[in-house]
Amino acid sequence: MATEALRSQVAAKWQDAFARLNRDEPGISGLMSFSQAWSLATEFLRPKNLSEPVKTYNLELVRHAFDVVSQCRRLPVMLESFLDNIRQHFGLIHLDIDTFMVEYEQSDDPHVISRLVLRLMEWYTLWQPITELGLTIRSAYTLNFQTHLFAILSPTFVKGFKDLCAATLPPLDGGAPPAIALPEGIWDIFETLGLLDRYENVIASVGYEHIEKYVIANCTDKWDVAVLPGLKSWMSEKIVPWMLMMYAKEASNKDDALAVMASVGSRFDFHMTKTLCDLRTRELFDIIINFPESTPALEDLKECLQRVDQRSTLVRSLRKANRRRLLHPGADTTLILTQYVATIKCLRIVDPPGVLLYKVADPIRRYLRERPDTIRCIVSNLVGDDESGDSIIDDNEPPQPLHQVEIEDYSDPNWDPEPLDAGPDFRANKPSDVISTLVSIYDSKDLFVKELQVLLAQRLLAITDGSTEKVERERRNIEILKIRFGDAALQVCEVMLKDMTDSKRIDTHVQSQNESVQVVHPTIISRQFWPMLETNELNMPGQFKTFQDAYAKEFSTFKPDKKLRWLPHLGTVQLHLELQDRTVEVEVPPLEAAFIELFSEKNTWTIEELMERVGKVSKSAALKALLTWVDHGVLKENRENGFVLLEVAEAVAQRDRTRLAVAEQEEPSATPEQQQQSQQMMVYWKYIQGMLTNLPNMTVERIHSMLGFVEGYNLTVGQLHSLMDAARREKLVDVKEGLWRLLPQQ
Repeated sequence: MATEALRSQVAAKWQDAFARLNRDEPGISGLMSFSQAWSLATEFLRPKNLSEPVKTYNLELVRHAFDVVSQCRRLPVMLESFLDNIRQHFGLIHLDIDTFMVEYEQSDDPHVISRLVLRLMEWYTLWQPITELGLTIRSAYTLNFQTHLFAILSPTFVKGFKDLCAATLPPLDGGAPPAIALPEGIWDIFETLGLLDRYENVIASVGYEHIEKYVIANCTDKWDVAVLPGLKSWMSEKIVPWMLMMYAKEASNKDDALAVMASVGSRFDFHMTKTLCDLRTRELFDIIINFPESTPALEDLKECLQRVDQRSTLVRSLRKANRRRLLHPGADTTLILTQYVATIKCLRIVDPPGVLLYKVADPIRRYLRERPDTIRCIVSNLVGDDESGDSIIDDNEPPQPLHQVEIEDYSDPNWDPEPLDAGPDFRANKPSDVISTLVSIYDSKDLFVKELQVLLAQRLLAITDGSTEKVERERRNIEILKIRFGDAALQVCEVMLKDMTDSKRIDTHVQSQNESVQVVHPTIISRQFWPMLETNELNMPGQFKTFQDAYAKEFSTFKPDKKLRWLPHLGTVQLHLELQDRTVEVEVPPLEAAFIELFSEKNTWTIEELMERVGKVSKSAALKALLTWVDHGVLKENRENGFVLLEVAEAVAQRDRTRLAVAEQEEPSATPEQQQQSQQMMVYWKYIQGMLTNLPNMTVERIHSMLGFVEGYNLTVGQLHSLMDAARREKLVDVKEGLWRLLPQQ
């Protein structure tokens, strides 16, 4: 049972509600007019179907009806009912969306999505409340409509919307207009339906992907011209207008548009720069190969790196490319050096401080240090003796002394700190010229000086015609190298060149004293100042022996305090052979000449008899020498290991390839330098072995300082380094990052 107080409270509220709805009119006339106004307003707001005929309303009556509902304070209730009706009728829009999406999935045509968006705008406009209801109700409607719309849009719509936006961009070739011309005001429709905010990342990705495609299509393998200025022009002419439609369509003037586009445009410009930077980073190995024609591409990359933090990516990419394409046994040492020099020049353009070069070059330098012929290749280029014809040294680069790394002077007013990404071992005053950089691969320049002496000796001994012009050319090379290595380091080379001049003078004197030795023109050198030459106990027989003895006698008369020691195996002999039916003129090595001289004594010899007469000669060398005469048609093999002189020419028989292959498979003898290193290593090896046993992982400098206590030790650090390399070739020691250690012996 309700209490009297409750009845009184309910009655008061009822009277208040009735008075509000009746609006103080007589009877229930006010209530009746509110009921009519409510019916008209709810009918006007009811979500219609686009397929229904358009019903016309008297807008004056509609506005009056909404005023009545508002006066009665029932407008919020009506809005709630209106939004609930939208939810119930949104199935009509869902059916339309499904129809369009089925069509799009079948055709994959962005035009279908364009028509769907226009259709959605028709629904939105049809259901939208009139302006008189106020901004609050219209905003609530928009939010409700967008919420239900995004709830029913399928994932396929996102793809279609992305394709639609992409089709509005200018084509990559820049010739034709966009693939799809959107209806006027379509971007406003996108914003009204909330598509711009909802799919902002999708639209941005469309622009990013288009930029990537354009950069890849127009900049790949295009290294001879700078492409960055053209890309910036393309962005301002093609991409910025497209961006204005999306981001700055409400701007009233140019200044407003620029203010709106400041942050958005910088993101797109950054992406364009990053895409070009990534492309050039992937192509950098080939760009280096094509240097200097690819210099514009390097300038572009330098500018990109100033905006994009891709330095570490560049280092990793180039080091990976070097390992895969350069630092492997199949690559020639000269090719590696050529690429290394080009890398130095290219990365100096991209990064003048040299941090990138330091990080990229370190694996190349360590690999070259392990190659046995690196020093010889560098020295060959220094003296212009590169057989490939492609010098790694720039002839236009003026010679200068080797760069010495100096201690940084922090009191220098022009001193700059090292870059932030420089490692702990980086030094800003790294060698600036290419030669200093190549020499700095090793710890000491003594190795290069020694190799230079060996190479100069080979080049001087190869001069068989007594040409003073060739000697002078070598002298000019040495004078240039003095600028780099210093006078003291090349004193031995000066002595070698002087020996060549003195040899020419001595030979002229001896020839004038004895006409019988005018066919002999030896090169006379000082044994103490020349590198160790290959030894061979070849005894020249017959007339060659007579010429040698006669020449040596005249030399002793001219130089009583000196004595000649012949090295006949290093020279060449010009022969004039007179046979019964022909004459043969050839220039052959001394061993071939010695063998054919013996055939003047008798016509048939075995290979063993010939070897016994000329001294200690390997069987493979003897067989090669005899087969040379077989090729000239002077000798013929009449039985195994037997050869006969052909006074009358016969058809040249095919050479026995099997026997020749066996001869060529014989392991080559050690070079003179390796022979000398092995002899010195036998003297000092026990000391070095004891050091590395007690103190593993020692540097060459540490070993050198400890060997200084050994009596008679007078080697330089460079010579000791060569000895350690000889031990490494014999699998006695190994080196890693400059530290030497013993290898376990089986």
